[in-house]
Amino acid sequence: MLVAAIAWPDLAHAQRSKLPTVGYLANATAQGFAAYVEAFRGGLAEMGFLESRDVAIEYRWAEGKHERLQDFAEDLVRRKVSVIFATGGAAPALAARAATSLIPIVFTGGSDPVRSGLVRSLGRPGGNATGVLNATTQLTAKRLALLREAVPAATLIAVLINPANSGDYNSQVEEIEEAARALGQKIVLVRATDARELDRAFAEILGHHAGALFVAADPVFTTAGEKLAVLTARHSVPSSYSFRDPVVAGGLMSYGANLFAVHRQAGVYTGRILRGAKPADLPVLQPTRLDLVINQRTAKALGLAIPRSLLLLSDEVIQ
Repeated sequence: MLVAAIAWPDLAHAQRSKLPTVGYLANATAQGFAAYVEAFRGGLAEMGFLESRDVAIEYRWAEGKHERLQDFAEDLVRRKVSVIFATGGAAPALAARAATSLIPIVFTGGSDPVRSGLVRSLGRPGGNATGVLNATTQLTAKRLALLREAVPAATLIAVLINPANSGDYNSQVEEIEEAARALGQKIVLVRATDARELDRAFAEILGHHAGALFVAADPVFTTAGEKLAVLTARHSVPSSYSFRDPVVAGGLMSYGANLFAVHRQAGVYTGRILRGAKPADLPVLQPTRLDLVINQRTAKALGLAIPRSLLLLSDEVIQ
């Protein structure tokens, strides 16, 4: 019996080591992305893969520090994972793509993967990468127009953006500047690379006397959504996001894809690849539904009268 007791842990370890392994490469924090991890696991489960039973997952959290991503990606390649799931903007996917041209990569993101070189085309990716877009940067013009409609008195809108997000920063700046020119809207860029810089960023926003805040899509801001909501409420700044969570926490409005659905579909794609599908044959998916969420309670606290037309257009109004 003693021999069996000693041998069992080794046997269990051997069994686990034989499982296919997914490398989870995220430019975010484990705590901030916990709900999205569950959505990803749900997609894997839909394809018959339960974590620890049918598949192992190796998590690598860059916590907004882009310089960690390449080392993490190369480590996952050395560990010979079966698939790399790269999430939190374009940077993780680009790091994974630089580390391997053989291991399949599934990514999520809002920037153009063709322009960044991740895939040859959305319909025919052609290489070892495919993914699910949340289309956040492509929706810049629409989101800015919705914010202007909600806060027409805002002659200057501050744009909170992360300059350290090398995969998305340039394209985001180009899109927001182009959208602002088309609308005749004056904007000012305010930069923050992590949650610790948000207090300084808000001091800058107040210094510019900005009438509203447009929060660029970025994993740092996704995980700091509650802090952003608190700061905007404290300083009475109407704010727009590409994701719903900060609006529930007190932000004014959001317009974009459902990130839970995006991560679940990424889990499904990962499961399909584990079952033998090739990334080259899986088209990059775009969101089929975009949600406009408005916090009416926040609007009333800010003294804003949201136009009825905008309320009728919304998918969810938080009272």
